[in-house]
Amino acid sequence: MTIHVLNGPNLGRLGAREPLIYGATTHDELVALCEETGKALGREVVVRQTDDESEMIGWLHEAADAGVPVVLNAAAWTHYSIAVRDAASQLTAPLVELHISNVHRREQFRHHSVLSDVATAVMAGFGVEGYPLAIRWLAERT
Repeated sequence: MTIHVLNGPNLGRLGAREPLIYGATTHDELVALCEETGKALGREVVVRQTDDESEMIGWLHEAADAGVPVVLNAAAWTHYSIAVRDAASQLTAPLVELHISNVHRREQFRHHSVLSDVATAVMAGFGVEGYPLAIRWLAERT
């Protein structure tokens, strides 16, 4: 079975963007980490990143139609995109909402998620190591 890891806006700049908050791992290194985790679990892991909200919605629809579990780091869309939330609500397999930083220790506007009520689980503050944790969790349940 396949697991999709979907990353939203600005996450393609990992390693360069605010390393004190998001760490030094690049997005390419994150992709390799996720793929290696999947391989060790006998799962294919597809990692995608976009700054385009409509592309993200299309990927969520694709996962919903295929019954694929998703790790979703919607980044800024987490806090305001009803369109991404509505697409995520259509998923038929488990959804893990993931945040690299602990959003509850950051600016007030980051404390609210429009996705959490449709997510199966929420992870925050584990850095990029949250991705393999989420992938393992999904692999055990699907």
